[in-house]
Amino acid sequence: MLQLRIGIPLSSLRLPFRQALAKAAALGADAVEIDARREINPQELTPTGIREIRKLLEDQRLRVCAIDFPTRFGYNVLDGLDRRVEATKQAMSVAFKLGAAVVVNNVGRVPESEEDPDWTLLVETLSDLGRHGQRVGATLAARTGAESGEELARLVKSLPAGSLGVDFDPGSLIVNGYSPREALTALAPYVLHVHARDAARDLAQGRGIETPLGEGAVDFPELLGILEEHQYRGYLTIESQTSGNPEVEIATAVRYLKNLFA
Repeated sequence: MLQLRIGIPLSSLRLPFRQALAKAAALGADAVEIDARREINPQELTPTGIREIRKLLEDQRLRVCAIDFPTRFGYNVLDGLDRRVEATKQAMSVAFKLGAAVVVNNVGRVPESEEDPDWTLLVETLSDLGRHGQRVGATLAARTGAESGEELARLVKSLPAGSLGVDFDPGSLIVNGYSPREALTALAPYVLHVHARDAARDLAQGRGIETPLGEGAVDFPELLGILEEHQYRGYLTIESQTSGNPEVEIATAVRYLKNLFA
């Protein structure tokens, strides 16, 4: 049976690190997502720093559901690629040391043709990152939204098994004009982490807009059913980046999810 495990990105709370941990625990989180660009620096984090963070987490009875490692470009862009790959590997190593098995990033647009040079570069780079992840115990997960679920699944299947997982974000899919249900049907076997975000299509403006959880077009009961069929055991991480009052919105979202599991 699917179990409710709630994650909250510390960045959504817009508070200093220690205060954000305490607030996440008070809001009912089981774990937090840490931004390895703005909240910690994997290149500078010492063993003592790792121990201090783990102690802070233990004091609040929290785990780390994922490390967010956003990069300016994907892994199919040659400019600065070596530095980007090395930094990602460092984030993966730190993730495992903090108790997280998932590092989230947008991996880059999936080319339509496998004859495209970008396809070869993307596959080679992600295979390299996959080998590193298997050595250190943390897997890179591609955030959904930039392409259809079928296109992303095509990329995952082209890599050695276990090289790349999926961070499923239904809100981002809707914003970009894709069906969350169709995407999850294609991607469910590879989902390692879920961002519980909602959105709706703004017909007047011809684009998607983020909404509070449960108020958009995402059919969460249906998606949870698909995840349960595939024995998903990860977190549902509530993200709120646009709200004027994130604490209130996150608290409401936590109640919404708990009602779905009641």
